[in-house]
Amino acid sequence: MSHSEINQLEKITGNSPEAKSLDITQQNIEQLKQLFPDVFSENKIDFEALKAVLGEAVDDSEERYNFTWNGKTKARQIAQTPSTGTLRPCKQESVNWDTTENLFIEGDNLEVLKLLQKSYHKKVKMIYIDPPYNTGRDFVYKDNFHDNIKNYLDVTGQLDISGKKISTNLETSGRFHSDWLNMFYPRLKLARNLLKDDGVVFISIDDNELSSLLKISHEIFGEDNFIGIISRSTGTRMGTGSKGLARELDYIVAYSKSSEFGLYKLAMTNDEASIYNEKDDKGRYLLRSLRRTGGENRREDRPTMFYPVTSPDNEDVYPLAPEGWESRWVCGKDTYEQLLANNEIEWKKVKKAGVEKWQVYQKHYISDAGREVSDLWIKEDGNKKATKEVNSLFDGFKIFDHPKPVQLIRKLIQLGTKPSEGDIVLDFFAGSATTGQAVLEQNIEDEGNRKFILVQLREPIKQTVATKKFNFKFISELSFDRIKRAINNLSTKINDNIDSGVKLFKLDETNIRPWDANFENLELVLQQATKSIKDGRSSEDVLYEIFLKYGYDLTTPVKTETVNGKTVYIVGAGALIVCLDDEITAEVVEGIAKLKEKLDPETTQVVFKDAGFADSNVKTNAIQILKQAGIDDVKSI
Repeated sequence: MSHSEINQLEKITGNSPEAKSLDITQQNIEQLKQLFPDVFSENKIDFEALKAVLGEAVDDSEERYNFTWNGKTKARQIAQTPSTGTLRPCKQESVNWDTTENLFIEGDNLEVLKLLQKSYHKKVKMIYIDPPYNTGRDFVYKDNFHDNIKNYLDVTGQLDISGKKISTNLETSGRFHSDWLNMFYPRLKLARNLLKDDGVVFISIDDNELSSLLKISHEIFGEDNFIGIISRSTGTRMGTGSKGLARELDYIVAYSKSSEFGLYKLAMTNDEASIYNEKDDKGRYLLRSLRRTGGENRREDRPTMFYPVTSPDNEDVYPLAPEGWESRWVCGKDTYEQLLANNEIEWKKVKKAGVEKWQVYQKHYISDAGREVSDLWIKEDGNKKATKEVNSLFDGFKIFDHPKPVQLIRKLIQLGTKPSEGDIVLDFFAGSATTGQAVLEQNIEDEGNRKFILVQLREPIKQTVATKKFNFKFISELSFDRIKRAINNLSTKINDNIDSGVKLFKLDETNIRPWDANFENLELVLQQATKSIKDGRSSEDVLYEIFLKYGYDLTTPVKTETVNGKTVYIVGAGALIVCLDDEITAEVVEGIAKLKEKLDPETTQVVFKDAGFADSNVKTNAIQILKQAGIDDVKSI
C-alpha cells in the first residue's frame, strides 16, 4: 500500500454500505458462503452444485405445494432492496428526549422497516400489528421498486402540494387479494428479521384475508412456528355480510420466531391459585398423578415412559390404569430421577376397593405456575370500550374509527414479553397508537421496563368535527398526540423507574447529497459538489442517519463535547465520535484523539463532514493523527 493510500480518508458515497440500509440479499449470500463455500464459482452461485449439496431436500417438481399470486416476485424484490432514506429527529415535539427509549416514527413502514434492519436486527421481543383489513377502503399505495422514498413523499403530499390519494383496493378488482398481499408480504418479511430468536408476532385480521395471511406467514415464519389463532369477540356487529351471517369476530394470528419458544403463561386468578393447597420448604404446591391420564396414555404411545419406580415399601410400581392395562408416566426415567432428587415426588397410600396401595404424584409449585391462554376470547374488552378509551383522551370527541382495546394489547404483551428484561414491542401499523398506551399501562401494572417502537404512515385523516377541532390532517399526528395525552393522563401513576417519554422521528430522503451529473445545469452541480450535506439539514439529522447506517439504536446515549470550539458528538461512551462542523483544524483532530484516550472504548469509529476540514493538509493528516491514537476506522460524509 502506498503512502498516499494510507493517508486517504474514506468517503461515504451512495455506493458505500454506510449510505444505505442493510443489503439483505448480500447478507443472505454471505451466510450461504459460510454454509456452502463449494457452491460458489467466481463469486456466483452454482445452483446445480447447490442442489447437489442439498440432495433430497430440494423439490423442483412442477406439481408441488406452494402459494403464489400476481406480483409475488416483485414483492420479494422490494423487501430485499435497501433503502437510501433516513429518519430525521424531531426533538422539540418529543417527550423526555434525553432519557426515553420509546420511539414513534412517522413514515411508510416498508421503508422504516428497511432502515431499522441494522440497528434493531434480532432485538425486538414482540410484534403486534393491526394491518388494514382488505375491505375495499383506502389502505395501500403502490410501492415503487426504484425509489420508494420519493414515492412516499409524493403520495403523502410532501412533494406535491396538491397531494395524491392513497389508492383504493376495490373488491371488484381482479387483483383484490393480490394487491393486499403485495402490500403486506414484504413488510412482514422485513419484520421477521427484527425479531429476537425467542420473539413472537401477533397479527389482527378479519376473515377476508385470514387464509392468505396464514399461507404467507407459514412461508415467512415456518409452519413449525405457528402458535395458533385467537378468535376474539369484537362486541359489535361488523356488518351482515352477503350470505346472511352477522360478523362479531375477528382474529389474532400468532407465530414464534423459533419452535423452541412460545407464549408465556398468564398470572393466575385467586380462585385458580387456591388449589395449591400443599406446602413444604419450597412453597405452595399441588399434586398431580405421575401416571399420564387423558389422551395418549397407553404404553405403546410412549414406550420409554413405561418403567418401574420404587415405592416407600421398596416395591416396583408400574403405571397401570385402574382397569389393569399398561399406561405410562408423564416423563422419562431421567426426568423422574431428577424430580426425585429435587424432592418433587410424593407418595401417598390410596384406598381402593378396600385395599390400600401406594400412589405416586408429582409436585407442581405455584411459583412455576401460570395459566395457558385459551384461543377463544369472549370476555375481553370489545371495540366499543376501545372507542371510549380513545375518546376520553380527546375531551369526549370521537376521533378514530375501529381502535383496538388497550386491555386486549396488554394481554398480548403479557403473553409475549417479560416485565423486567427491557423487551421491545414493535407495532408498524400503529393506527391510533393503542400499543404505545398498552405498553405504558402494563409497565405501570407490573413495574416493567418494556419499550415500544410505533410506525405510522402520514396518511390523510377523514376530516370531521373532531379532527378539525384538534387540527389533525394526518393519522400519524393523531397517533403521536394520543401517546403524549396517554403519558400525561398516566403521570400520577408513573414513578421514576417507568419510561414515560417518546422520541419522534420522521422518514425523509437521505441527508447526503448525491452526485447528479445534470449537464443542463452543470455549473450548479459543480458548485454543489463540495457540499456533501443537503441544505436545510442539521448536524443531528446527519448524526441519526449515521446511527441507522452504522447500526446504532436510535436511543443510544449521545453526549456533546466542545473541542477547540467545535461540536463533537460522543456516542455509546466513545464507540462512535462524530464531528460535522466546518473549519476543522489539526488541533480539533488531536482533541478528538485525546477524547478517545480518555474514554478508552474497546474500538472507536470517527466520522467527519467531507468538506468540513480547514484545508487539504488537515484532511490528509487527520487519518494519521487518529491512527496514532488507535483509531483505524475514520470516514467522511
